[in-house]
Amino acid sequence: MLTLILLSLVFAAILAIFAKFATADGDFTLMSKGHPKREEIEDKVVWITGASRGIGQILAKQFAKFGAKLIISARNEAELERVKAELVGKHAPGEVQILPLDLASDEDSLRVAVQKAESFFSGAGVDYMIHNAAHERPKMTALDVTEEALWATFKINVLGTITLTRLLTPFMLKRGKGHFVVMSSAGGKTPAPGQAVYSASKYAVNGYFHSLRSELFQKGIKVTVVCPGPIETSNGSGASSSEQKRTERHLTSERCAELTIIAATHGLKEVWISNQPVLAVMYLVQYMPSIGYWLMDKIGGNRVEAAAKKGNTYAWGLLFGQKKKSQ
Repeated sequence: MLTLILLSLVFAAILAIFAKFATADGDFTLMSKGHPKREEIEDKVVWITGASRGIGQILAKQFAKFGAKLIISARNEAELERVKAELVGKHAPGEVQILPLDLASDEDSLRVAVQKAESFFSGAGVDYMIHNAAHERPKMTALDVTEEALWATFKINVLGTITLTRLLTPFMLKRGKGHFVVMSSAGGKTPAPGQAVYSASKYAVNGYFHSLRSELFQKGIKVTVVCPGPIETSNGSGASSSEQKRTERHLTSERCAELTIIAATHGLKEVWISNQPVLAVMYLVQYMPSIGYWLMDKIGGNRVEAAAKKGNTYAWGLLFGQKKKSQ
C-alpha cells in the first residue's frame, strides 16, 4: 500500500511538472525567480540600443518604472524624441538622454557615442548596456540570402555590437562593475530554417558574450544572454501585424521585457523566453541534440514552405508535413 501511495505521489509530481512546462513562457530557472529586484535598477544608468520601437521601447518604459536613468539609442532621432516624451510624461521621474546611433557606423563614430554615454548624468557611467538593436530578419532560404543582406545582418547584429562592447568595457572595468544584457534569439540556440543568416549572427553573439563573461566575471563584468522565441509587436519590429493574426502563440513584448528585467536583476547568465512549441524545441536541442536536430530536420523544409505561403511557421503541424496537391 505504501509503495502504491509513493508511486501515485511521484506520478502526480511528474504530471504537475509537465503541466507547468506546457504553460511556461520561460525556462525553469527564470520562472523560479519571481519579480525583478528594484534595488538592482533604481538610480542605475541603463543604455538601450534599438529603443525607438518594439521590445527596446518597452524595455525603456519598464526600466523607467523602476527608477533607472536612461540612455536611449536608435538611428531615427525623431522616433527617439517621441519615446523620450512618453517616458518623461508618464514613467520616468529622472532624466532620459537621447543618443542617436547606427551600429553599422565605423569604430570612430561608435567610440564617440560611448564617450557621450559615459559623460551623461554627471559622468556616472553606464551600469547596464542593453544590446537590443538588430537587423531585420526576412524569411528566406540559406541559399537565397544575398551578399548585401549577409553583410548588413552581421554589421549590426555582430560586428557593431561587439565593437560597441569592446569600446565600453574598459570604462566598466575602471569602475569594477558593469552588466551587458544581450537580446539574442531562440535562433541562436536552435536551427532556424528560413532564417539561416540571422540565426548564424545570433550564434556568433552568444559565443562572444559567454566568452567575454568568462574572461571578465571576476573583474565585476556580468553578462545576461536573453534568447526569445517569437514575440508579438505592433510597429514593424519582429513579427508583422499580419503574422501575429496568424500565430496565436507569440509572446507579448511587455512579457518579454518583464522576463528580461527579471533575468538581469537576478544575474542569470542565459535565459530562454518563449511559448510552446519553441521552448520545448530549445530544451530538446540543448539536452537531447540527436532528437532535437532530427526534429528540426523534419520541420525545416515545411517551415520554409509555410513562410513562402505566409503561413504559421511555429505550428506543431509542421512536424507532419503537408501533402502535395496533384498537378
